[in-house]
Amino acid sequence: MNVPLSNSMREANRLTREGRLTEASALLQRLLRGESEAAASAPDTAGLSAVGHPRILDMNPETGELLEPAPTREKAFAAGWRTAAGRTPPAMPEALRGLLDQAFPKGVPQGGQGPMAGQASQMAEPVPEGAEFVAGFVTDHGRRLDYKLYVPSTYQGRAVPLVVMLHGCTQSPDDFAAGTRMNALAEEHACLIAYPGQSQSANAQKCWNWFKPGDQQREQGEPALIAGITRQIMRSHAVDPRRVYIAGLSAGGAAAAIMAQAYPDLYAAVGVHSGLACGAARDIPSAFAAMRQGAAVPPQPGHPGPAAPRPRIVPTIVFHADQDRTVHPRNGDQVIAQSSASGVLRVKAVQNGQVPGGHAYRRTIYADTAGKPLLEQWLVHGGGHAWSGGSPAGTYTDARGPDASREMLRFFLEHPKDSSAG
Repeated sequence: MNVPLSNSMREANRLTREGRLTEASALLQRLLRGESEAAASAPDTAGLSAVGHPRILDMNPETGELLEPAPTREKAFAAGWRTAAGRTPPAMPEALRGLLDQAFPKGVPQGGQGPMAGQASQMAEPVPEGAEFVAGFVTDHGRRLDYKLYVPSTYQGRAVPLVVMLHGCTQSPDDFAAGTRMNALAEEHACLIAYPGQSQSANAQKCWNWFKPGDQQREQGEPALIAGITRQIMRSHAVDPRRVYIAGLSAGGAAAAIMAQAYPDLYAAVGVHSGLACGAARDIPSAFAAMRQGAAVPPQPGHPGPAAPRPRIVPTIVFHADQDRTVHPRNGDQVIAQSSASGVLRVKAVQNGQVPGGHAYRRTIYADTAGKPLLEQWLVHGGGHAWSGGSPAGTYTDARGPDASREMLRFFLEHPKDSSAG
């Protein structure tokens, strides 16, 4: 993972080497709350507990461990570190070690694990002749959201599918494109792929604000901007309105679930990878709780907001790993439950498989009373918090899993929106 706050991370690393773990953890917690680098590096005279709620939710994708807010973690750090002078310290707490591994893969003292699994080896992929990977943006109520659009060389001006891909925390459109390999699939299937890019002004670690009520509503906040990108591309390119889809990873998966509930008239189907159901949280405390163990109260279908169309079952494909300790796999179950709440579904088939040399998995297919498959749930055995089957060219990927990108696109193309829907 690329860590933009390099000076503060260097300072955290120095404090850790000196055995001043309490100070190092306090500095990292201030960064996680979204403070500027200058503010985070200043002494925290008010104390950690006196500072407002953090603006981001971050994690270590290698260990899958959640970075919790102080003071709980801070006390644990202080208790676990005895001295750095004259003897070897005990194992570094996983959360702090994860952050330092990201910035200093060769410099973490005593127990550092080196580069993260899924750390990007490159952040840009070549664009085939005749294809384009172009930048654009939309604005809404004074806010701007940038995006990149992949137009494959196989696009000839006829109406084609559009897939909107929402990245996870700290990622970028280029990173997410490289890790998911969706652009290569776009060449095969003549699809447009859009990658909205969250800004650091909206969230310090570029997470989608899925846990904020103002970003869970139709035509408000981030949903309005993402829908605006979708509509803008539909106006500027030949897009089949029956084949417009959305997918995302982690915070992006949670945002994709929101978009499917808020805009069932716009998106024909949705893919949620390691994400959470719409309405799983309404603030920071409930967000951390949902990430740890699923929403306390199973989310009900939709927070659609004003002028929303009548509910429909939006075909949904879910990927989640059973060893994901960042977003509990129970959240995948809750996405499926929420997606099926608008109709009567039954289990049509359960299939078990194994990636050669990789993870085993279970695929469950849910169908309506007429036998039409509408939902798919993939549970990857032994995987963590990473895009299944992804490329090491991007962050947060696990090449040992089933190919989530290929399976999602296959599922999408099998589910065009009924002309009467929405």
